[in-house]
Amino acid sequence: MTRVRLNVAERREEMLRAAVEQIGMRGVAAVRVSDVASALGVSNALVLYHFSTKEKLVAAAFAHAAEGDLAHLRRLLGRRTTAVRRLRSAVRWYAPTGRAEGWRLWVEGWAAALREPALREVTRDLDRRWKAAITEVIAQGVAAGEFRCPDPAASALRLTALLDGLAVQLTSYDGAVSRARARAWADEALARELGLDPKALTAPER
Repeated sequence: MTRVRLNVAERREEMLRAAVEQIGMRGVAAVRVSDVASALGVSNALVLYHFSTKEKLVAAAFAHAAEGDLAHLRRLLGRRTTAVRRLRSAVRWYAPTGRAEGWRLWVEGWAAALREPALREVTRDLDRRWKAAITEVIAQGVAAGEFRCPDPAASALRLTALLDGLAVQLTSYDGAVSRARARAWADEALARELGLDPKALTAPER
């Protein structure tokens, strides 16, 4: 089958998508440049031409995945509705209980980041940007008088720490906690941080 000729940006995008998929299947430690090349039907040399080393390919793949996640978060938090509803949507998507995908990839990434400085910088940047986005919307809700929260940044840290921990439990230890319970805990944590009754998270808009 004749392959479509891609420009440099398109080729890199294709390789990054393939790398994310292969990391998800095999794990960071086991994945090889040849796995990515084979999945695309190209040579190892072509992959290395674009990324030079496996470590740089892996870091770029995680950065690519992170940008996709952050773009979706921005869409959720940018909706024209109340801050409470935007936060609820973001927390439910972030938690490994709803439509969020790829948690196995990120658990792999956190583990590998302990040994790979480039990957550690990617995961640290993702973490910082998630917290900043959540902090901003909490502050908007406070300013609009929707709820009270004395320290939006601390609330964002506590919320994401809980969700990250639940993700590890659900991804690594089958049956450790049910998805329904994890979702209930996430809702309860959000309500607590905003000083609201949990029922307020599901109240219909007026």
